[in-house]
Amino acid sequence: MVGPNVTLNKIPQLDTTNSSVDIDLIGIAKNNNERSAAVAFMSYSMMENLLKPDFFNTSNDTVKTMMSTVISATLPKTTNTKLTKPVNFTFKHIREFDPSGSLSCVYWNISEWIVDGCSVLKTNSSYTVCSCVHLSTFALIMQTSRPPESSQLLDLLNLVCVIVGLVFFSLALLTFALCQWSPGVNNVARINICISLLLAHLLFLLTQQFLTVIWHKQVLCAVISGLLHFFFLSGFVWMFIEAVMLFICVKNLSQISSKKREVLSSGFLCVIGYVVALVVVCISVGLVPEGYGSER
Repeated sequence: MVGPNVTLNKIPQLDTTNSSVDIDLIGIAKNNNERSAAVAFMSYSMMENLLKPDFFNTSNDTVKTMMSTVISATLPKTTNTKLTKPVNFTFKHIREFDPSGSLSCVYWNISEWIVDGCSVLKTNSSYTVCSCVHLSTFALIMQTSRPPESSQLLDLLNLVCVIVGLVFFSLALLTFALCQWSPGVNNVARINICISLLLAHLLFLLTQQFLTVIWHKQVLCAVISGLLHFFFLSGFVWMFIEAVMLFICVKNLSQISSKKREVLSSGFLCVIGYVVALVVVCISVGLVPEGYGSER
């Protein structure tokens, strides 16, 4: 805030964690009868998750990424709010910059992001400077071209391979479940490996076939992503359990024992095989919730 007796020639830069603003507050004050003016500069934490880049309507079909935190600048308790010079905002990139992408300085207008009155002055891999002729709520959005759609041949090949895999998973599951060659052989780990990978590939197949239906349902996409993570991860845990059981089996071959007994019960193995995977998925959801159900 400046008053009529200000002695500064230039207002110092106002900074937040990831952004800053240069504004000619002294010139604005001179245009007011009271010879005073004030500026408020705010940065909103996580607001980019609400005012998403999808609200930026463009004619071309591109992938839009929010590259900055959302900020606001206003002139409170100032009668004449007309700017004497354009205001420059410096945004620190909060995501990795793609040199092939196109940057847009945007401001929020009721229900969408628009670029009227704002332009990019300069940019590098870490920062972008925007110039605007008015004050509002601002952000920096990057547009990149969408990856090319996979060809029909690759889609067909993917479909055939997954179906063939499901058939052999089913045969392996029936074999381990119905054919018990020796009472001393524990097939629990092998059966559950087949179950985990069978369900994972079946869910993956159904997801690919109905992708256009679930694409815009973010909660459903997140749930499916979490289930895929869980099933594939439980498959790896069961592989580890199988390796441990094989090691114990080979070790017991070198020892003479009159009484055979199972080292670990089947129920305990099931708890390890699925709970470990579930814990990892829950921690992942808690730490990086946006990692599930994203465009990738």
